[in-house]
Amino acid sequence: MFSQRPSIFSSLPPVVKNLLVINILIYFAMALVPSIEATFSKWLALYYFTSPFFKAFQLFTYMFLHGGFMHLFFNMFALFMFGRTIEMTMGSQRFLFYYISCGICAALVQMGIFAIYIHNTASLLPPDIYEQFCRDGILTVQNAYNFPPSYWPELGKLNAFVNTPMVGASGAIYGVLLAFGFLFPNMPVYMFFIPVPIKAKWLIIGYFVLELLYGVSGSADGVAHFAHLGGMISGFVLLWYWKRKGVFNNHWFF
Repeated sequence: MFSQRPSIFSSLPPVVKNLLVINILIYFAMALVPSIEATFSKWLALYYFTSPFFKAFQLFTYMFLHGGFMHLFFNMFALFMFGRTIEMTMGSQRFLFYYISCGICAALVQMGIFAIYIHNTASLLPPDIYEQFCRDGILTVQNAYNFPPSYWPELGKLNAFVNTPMVGASGAIYGVLLAFGFLFPNMPVYMFFIPVPIKAKWLIIGYFVLELLYGVSGSADGVAHFAHLGGMISGFVLLWYWKRKGVFNNHWFF
């Protein structure tokens, strides 16, 4: 008799498998049912701390929502390609803690960067005007328009920082990528459109430098570059701590 080989999906470790399922199900539920999309966007996406829609649990839930199919695809593809190796190396419980921690730290770093700009800009407004702006600004975002430049040059940009929600698992995914480069620095990685393999450590360093350049330049591309950096930095701190504690016993480093 012929033995049946297990499918790729069934051979995935449990945390990666469940993260893939949850993220994909939520995306298609939001894409197909408008009421679900509206509810999840209001309650589960991450709003800035002074937004009337902000809730503390959004620091966790935002990483299960995505802004479009390609956003979902690239995040889940990276999780599938690298996350399974990291989970089998760390163990499922440690990997889940690592993934969620990177995602939350990524959000906090991005919010911290927002706070610097918002504080500097909002200081030009009287406190009562700023509070009213936070309340009224959310309506302009929901109705797909913003404050015109003639109203106040920086008000539209300020409103975008305060009342446009952040979504996506990218911060956690960048933590996973960092873990792969940290644990397997000399592992060759093949990238699209690059004919030769790149050692994982150089790939991760390259990602870090690019995200830093994009973030510092203030690129208005709608991507939370500092969240990516936050996921990588928090991941490095965790892995460095675990390595010093002998968690991996240097068995996994080559």
